[in-house]
Amino acid sequence: MKKIILMTFLMAGITIMAQPRNNRHQRNGMEQFTPEQRSELQVKKLTLELDLNESQQKEIKAFITDKNTKMEAHRTAMKAMKEKGTKPTSEERFAMQSKMLDEQIATKKRMQKILTEKQFEKWTALKEEHKGNRMENRQENHQGGHPEKQQKKG
Repeated sequence: MKKIILMTFLMAGITIMAQPRNNRHQRNGMEQFTPEQRSELQVKKLTLELDLNESQQKEIKAFITDKNTKMEAHRTAMKAMKEKGTKPTSEERFAMQSKMLDEQIATKKRMQKILTEKQFEKWTALKEEHKGNRMENRQENHQGGHPEKQQKKG
């Protein structure tokens, strides 16, 4: 009897461990939308969080649409490179990181011009919070997740 119970637990444990982890693709479901749809949703979220007026919404929508279009082009290029099986050289990686940081600086300056001081402070705090969440999720995915965190979420 003990052997049967032990075998049942072992089989259940193996079955659970054998399940694939697709946490990476779950995110917030934004991948299924076009860049324009993503832009629209991002603007609406920012409007709710920062209490944007009409002119701020228009400026931010144009900015986010442009940013999402660039991001989609970069994603496509990286996907094509991955399919070819080539990896970027160290110079190319440096150039990509430099370009990304330049764009982050430009984003910060542009948002500072569009938003009021109070809104900008709140936007900066939101960015830091999202950054922390991304880092936490990345660590969870690399370490296989923490059971206590999974219980809190579910």
